Amino acid sequence: MLFQLELPRTIENRMLNYLRQGKISKWFSGIGQEAISVGATYALKDEDIILPMHRNLGVFTTRDVNLEKLFCQLMGKDGGFTNGRDRSFHFGLPSKNIIGMISHLAAMLPVAVGYGLSSKLKKQKRVILSFTGDGSTSEGDFHEAVNLAAVWELPVIFLIENNGYGLSTPSSEQFKCKNLSDKGIGYGIKGLTIDGNDILEVYKTIKNLSKELRNGGGPVIVEAMTFRMRGHEEASGTDYIPKSLFDKWSKKDPIEKFKQYLKTKKILNQKEQNIIDKKISNLIDSSFEYAFNSDDPVSDEIKETNDIFKDYDFKKINSSNDKKEIRYVDSISETLENIMEKDKKTIIMGQDICEYGGVFKITKNFLEKFGSDRVRNTPIIESGVLGASVGLALDGYKPIIEMQFADFVSCGFNQIVNNIAKTYYRWNEALNITIRMPYGGGMGAGPFHSQSPESWFFHTPGLKIVAPSTPHDAKGLLNSSIQDPNPVLYFEHKYMYRSIKGLVSENDFNIEIGKADIKRKGSDLSLITYGMGVHWAVDVANKLENDDINIEVLDLRSLLPWDKESVKKSITKTNRALILHEANLTGGIGAEISAYIAEYCFNFLDAPVIRVASIDTPVPFASKIEKEIYLPVNKIEQKIKELLNF
Repeated sequence: MLFQLELPRTIENRMLNYLRQGKISKWFSGIGQEAISVGATYALKDEDIILPMHRNLGVFTTRDVNLEKLFCQLMGKDGGFTNGRDRSFHFGLPSKNIIGMISHLAAMLPVAVGYGLSSKLKKQKRVILSFTGDGSTSEGDFHEAVNLAAVWELPVIFLIENNGYGLSTPSSEQFKCKNLSDKGIGYGIKGLTIDGNDILEVYKTIKNLSKELRNGGGPVIVEAMTFRMRGHEEASGTDYIPKSLFDKWSKKDPIEKFKQYLKTKKILNQKEQNIIDKKISNLIDSSFEYAFNSDDPVSDEIKETNDIFKDYDFKKINSSNDKKEIRYVDSISETLENIMEKDKKTIIMGQDICEYGGVFKITKNFLEKFGSDRVRNTPIIESGVLGASVGLALDGYKPIIEMQFADFVSCGFNQIVNNIAKTYYRWNEALNITIRMPYGGGMGAGPFHSQSPESWFFHTPGLKIVAPSTPHDAKGLLNSSIQDPNPVLYFEHKYMYRSIKGLVSENDFNIEIGKADIKRKGSDLSLITYGMGVHWAVDVANKLENDDINIEVLDLRSLLPWDKESVKKSITKTNRALILHEANLTGGIGAEISAYIAEYCFNFLDAPVIRVASIDTPVPFASKIEKEIYLPVNKIEQKIKELLNF
């Protein structure tokens, strides 16, 4: 154990020297905190899941991570675990059951909850340990993760490394409770405070707790008291920390403390110490030399962009001739039910989706049919449930998350854009997650239940976005979304739920994500749209046909990736483009499509590209204002005539 304790300290001291020499760019030191990482990891089994942070080098070394690759990672060299795509410890290593962090520290705690749920569903006697800092306990994700783990009684240890500072903010300015472990009382779970500089106390505590959790015990908070002997990162310095604290804690150094214990027990002598020192030196010298001699990462634009998504063999299944007319809402519900029946790895989670059946009753009777393991109500914790979906997906499940309203996804924004979207690009682990987003206006529901937020995510690489406009497309795209190993945001328009009917094939057909569809052929103008816009466009086009105006309506269906070739083909034929969407005009998806047309289809245009969208205000509550002023439906015909008369 002494070898494991000294190894990360020696590596860190070497790294600090290299930092001063300009050989590495940045370092977050864990000197003084090693006993927590090493002791906790030592206490767990290999199959247990650990979610470390940036000061937990001891987790990696104790689990015997290849040091050559690790040093390449730390130095940003080729041969590291992320090939230069992420820094220091921001990577996962599933072969060692280590899950990579993101810089939003508390965001990984819900991921631990997902792993805990997976373990419970699989009836594995596996423990999940997630590190966090004292500062992170103020974040919403801490509350959401601990609360969810408590409600579901999951085998998760939330290990708080309390080093007295959140970057530079002292504990006294972060919370009023005496001990962070006391937070457990509010969640109805156990909380313990231990000496984080005593490796034996850390080891025994985690060992005993893991036994309890393997036998059905629920989550626990462990607060390990320690001190950071260096700055938050080296460039930040330590001027804000009183010198007296360094004097106090230097006397409690975890390595010296453990050495003294071993000497008292006559286990350690100078000869043994020399053997350990030599073993460490030999081990890291050769590994550092390997890393220094490694090349810098080399890539190209094509490879980088291709590695955003995991490739998979999409097998097209055509629709059959056996069709029935159903509502948009029923198509989604029946498709979900069929998927749940056939794929036991699918799990639906969300607010009020069980007995209540969800706000829009899409999961009505699902609980009775599939049971509470696979259909799960969650507290009001958008970020928590999205983070939990990451853990579930990493462990082989296909979580389907229902946002009660798409508007509420803003509370889980970080998990989607910084965690879910980037995991595959960073360390090659695909996340088969489908996030259902009831969106759109027209129902007099006001500014917080009517938004079209698809453009919020349009700018984020690593996400796929679909927005079906018909019951047929809703089924085909939902099947494809859940088949796809990559994360998909599935936007379903609330107004269409019960107002739109259509013929839907009864077989399990699919529609390839990224392929548009011509909903109405025409030759005078290309009207490019999606979602509710398709129905507005077709209605106007049918009306104008009486005036010998022939409009082609192109339904994008997929917003990321979107079908550039179909757009170009349509414009080549009609020579005019009108882009329609329900979302606000400024910064909408139509702007990107317009820019593409101007850049790549300019020679085919006989008129400027025109956009028509909702006005740049929040969605009004009053139905008359929403329908007559806010929504673009009354402007479509006018814009078409402007284009044709240009």
